[in-house]
Amino acid sequence: MKTKTLLTVLTILFSLQSFAQLFSGRIINASKEPLENVYVYNTTSNSHTHTKVNGGFILENSTVGDVIEIGLLGYKKQQFSLKESELKNKVTLILEDKVFLLDELILTKKIDPIQTVVKIDLAKNPVNSSQEILQKVPGLFIGQHAGGGKAEQIFLRGFDIDHGTDLSLSVDGMPVNMVSHAHGQGYSDLHFLIPETIQKINFGKGPYYANHGDFNTAGYVDFKTKTAIQKSQINIGIGQFNTFRTLGMFNLLGNKSNESAYVALEYLATDGFVESPQNFSRINLFTKYNTYLKDNSKFTLTASHFTSKWDASGQIPQREVDHKNITRFGAIDDTEGGETSRTNLNFQYSKTLESDVEVQTNVFYTKYAFKLFSNFTFFLNDPINGDQIKQQEDRDIFGFNTQFKKNTRISDIDVTVTTGTGLRNDNVKNVELSHTLDRKTTLNTIQLGDLNQTNYYAFLNAEFEFGNFTIAPALRLDYLTFQYNDALQPTYNTASTSKAIVNPKLNFTYTPNKNIQWFLKSGIGFHSNDARVVVKQTNKTLPRAYGLDVGNSWKPVSKFLLNTTFWYLLSEEEFVYVGDAGIVEPSGKSERYGLDLGIRYQFTNWVYFNTDATFTKARSLEAAAGQDYIPLAPKVTLTGGLSVNNYNNFSGSINYKYIGDRAANEDNSIVAKGYFVADANLNYKINKITLGVSLQNLFNVDWNETQFATASRLKNEANPVEEIHFTPGTPFSAKLSVTYTF
Repeated sequence: MKTKTLLTVLTILFSLQSFAQLFSGRIINASKEPLENVYVYNTTSNSHTHTKVNGGFILENSTVGDVIEIGLLGYKKQQFSLKESELKNKVTLILEDKVFLLDELILTKKIDPIQTVVKIDLAKNPVNSSQEILQKVPGLFIGQHAGGGKAEQIFLRGFDIDHGTDLSLSVDGMPVNMVSHAHGQGYSDLHFLIPETIQKINFGKGPYYANHGDFNTAGYVDFKTKTAIQKSQINIGIGQFNTFRTLGMFNLLGNKSNESAYVALEYLATDGFVESPQNFSRINLFTKYNTYLKDNSKFTLTASHFTSKWDASGQIPQREVDHKNITRFGAIDDTEGGETSRTNLNFQYSKTLESDVEVQTNVFYTKYAFKLFSNFTFFLNDPINGDQIKQQEDRDIFGFNTQFKKNTRISDIDVTVTTGTGLRNDNVKNVELSHTLDRKTTLNTIQLGDLNQTNYYAFLNAEFEFGNFTIAPALRLDYLTFQYNDALQPTYNTASTSKAIVNPKLNFTYTPNKNIQWFLKSGIGFHSNDARVVVKQTNKTLPRAYGLDVGNSWKPVSKFLLNTTFWYLLSEEEFVYVGDAGIVEPSGKSERYGLDLGIRYQFTNWVYFNTDATFTKARSLEAAAGQDYIPLAPKVTLTGGLSVNNYNNFSGSINYKYIGDRAANEDNSIVAKGYFVADANLNYKINKITLGVSLQNLFNVDWNETQFATASRLKNEANPVEEIHFTPGTPFSAKLSVTYTF
């Protein structure tokens, strides 16, 4: 009897021990990249978990023979029975890529549906140029007014963001926005990013994210480049207007399990569609090395170099086109243009500590140079030599970002705590604004000096899961110092000031079932003003923006997703430095509110439709009715397309963008005309070769890509005229390409 009892106890203890075992390892893709947020589900015991940023996972309550299921949107699901060896040793599992299908998207607390569908959009219709990168963000609209030379003009949520004043941009943790830039605050040139190297786009609209600070008022966009590539490729493309592009991407180490490296080289040249040749050229070099160390930590080194130069026709006055003195593609001053370069070094490190805390950090350095010649007013200020200006600077940027993430459980509540800290320093030499002639002679130096600006930050974000609810309070501290030494002053003097700002955030998510998710977001953000302003106007250093979003993501049927968001944003008074004129323009409080609407529909496994619409009202709160329009603020935008993916070796899409008429000045007496433009592309794959054709402005409409209400005077005019000045959009054009993969 005693023997039986002892055997029974031992059997129970053995059973408990076997059920208490852990199944652990790492999940990667075919290119050896770690996969985050892969679900790992034990269908026998119902225990489950998700992979961390390094692809690692630990699944409790597992034993030999249990059926394990793993999956992630965009990869083939796997199901297998646990073996004893898999419980004793950490495993490495490889998920195979597959076409993204919308009906596989299940709305859970761990998924941001809007960001997820952008991954689908990117897979269905990859970007083919750096100008298309930002347009993948729903509701974001861009305009180019130097044919790819200058940074794009950005529109989002009723903001004419210019080149980045109210949108925070980064690549692999490196900031893109340039503080106190010669051409304007927040200037963001993304042309150093090669489109084919993009792995993922993370974004958010509104000031609701504690891990983003300066410039995060209308939103943020973070780009993540590929850790590795599975195959090498060479691409050659030719098009109208002497357009030529070539790209080489080479896997340097093959498909090793613990390290990878690749290099990408892009060259682009074009004369452009304007009458004065643009003589545009751009070279991009990008390389990335990644290794997994013995402690399962990950180290990545990225280096890149970008250089570009161009001539430009500039903005032209509508009256000269109406009088037939020039065509839409002509110029008043075709001596505009510029050159720029950027060199980046980025060290990234991630590890999961013994306390189950995930650590991610990166340290970066950027060397940047910029020179731009423009003429917006022609002969308004100088009737003899003209009004051409030069903006120039040389900049070094140093910084780091570190983040700690911990998943834990308090009572019956799942809690995720994320803390972070970081620093950015900009050391800018010879920030210049000068009056020039023919890009050769400096007639007058208007602004010249050296800048030094530092931003230190820390944040805390917590997510509490109560059943179907998630509550996420957060707090962010930013401390900024500004120094400016004016070289035009007779004596040496460094003007300086500093300012600290604390901004809270509070977000709610409710996911009652797998087909709908509701959210309420609230928070305060800010953007810094130019150092040349704040050292003189210390009370106008960091104007805040107060935001509120409410909306949902809804799947009424498996292949249809609807995103709806109502939002409101209040901006404080601020002083804006206008780099083109070297002056300060005050603007009072303003409010913006509107509706964002997104639709995704998967007709078949190979036909996919997406569209995003925005409806916005933007008004100044300190101006009389009728005089309170915010110039160039969009009222209605529409973007989207229909794509075909891998149907009998064919892939392609038709994409469209629309922006409605909008006020170009405060009383709406000058109107920036809207437009509707469609583009198309088609690709056919034959073994290792892909043939492609790309068509821009499919219906050959006349459209003005960027427009401004500007007072200018021509050489033969006695008085200035204020009216629309514009840069034309591309006419119908075609480009052919050949890609060889090996």
